[in-house]
Amino acid sequence: MIDKLEMFIALAREEHFGKAANSLGITQPSLSAGIKQLEDSLGVQLVWRGSRFGGLTPEGARVLVWARQIVGDTRTMREEMRAVRRGLSGNLRLAVIPTALTVAADLTARFGKAHPGVSFSILSRTSYQILSMLENLEIDAGISYIDNEPLGRVTTVPIYREQYRLVCGAASPLASRSTIGWDEVADLPLCLLTPDMQNRRIINQSFQDVGKVPRVSVESNSTVVLAAHVLSGDWVTILPTQMAEFLASGKPLSLIPLQETRVPHQVGLIAPYREPHTPVLAALLAQAGALAETG
Repeated sequence: MIDKLEMFIALAREEHFGKAANSLGITQPSLSAGIKQLEDSLGVQLVWRGSRFGGLTPEGARVLVWARQIVGDTRTMREEMRAVRRGLSGNLRLAVIPTALTVAADLTARFGKAHPGVSFSILSRTSYQILSMLENLEIDAGISYIDNEPLGRVTTVPIYREQYRLVCGAASPLASRSTIGWDEVADLPLCLLTPDMQNRRIINQSFQDVGKVPRVSVESNSTVVLAAHVLSGDWVTILPTQMAEFLASGKPLSLIPLQETRVPHQVGLIAPYREPHTPVLAALLAQAGALAETG
């Protein structure tokens, strides 16, 4: 039954029989047969079928909620029994907003030192994608904003508050400034993250607070691309302090604190709302709390 529920979760996620089969490493006929067997055992139709996937039936949508819970609980049980036998081990799957990747490295480095049997898979994703991946059991936890846009039912551990720096070339007339206002930055040639990133939406709101519309010359979903453009031309960018310091290290770049217009947003670890958590995930949540305490 569990394998059939995992097939159903994959199909609901991918909304395509072929893609769902590929994600599971099985053939499409095997997936279709598994879904049909699940429908037969439950006595309801789960999927609208035609020449292609037509969506979930109302019964299918309800079963999806149960499937995620059952599969998640089963994985938790297996992980707990493995921890009893071997101690903390296995692979932790994390998705992280681009601006928090340096913090993710700090968290996993500390955790890995304490628990060398655990490995990590880390993906850079938008905050929306992180929530979707948590819901679909594609990741174990994420690092994202926890106090700005709705999160739904998740467990959160705050790690830090995001403050910003203007990043400019060391030869820029702005390089000697001790602080700078959002109203002054709006008219500069900016490189910013793409609008699908929550960081960009927060930055846009900061400009709106001072009645300005930013002059954006370059957009990217990569902070490395933003910093590279500042190095290559007359552009400037806005990055959280930790990421700005990492990307500017050893390079002819200057970081200028931006005058805050509101209380900085919190970034933290988010995990599925489930008790108990797997031993590995429980330990990661504890490590995130310890990281927050050390600043």
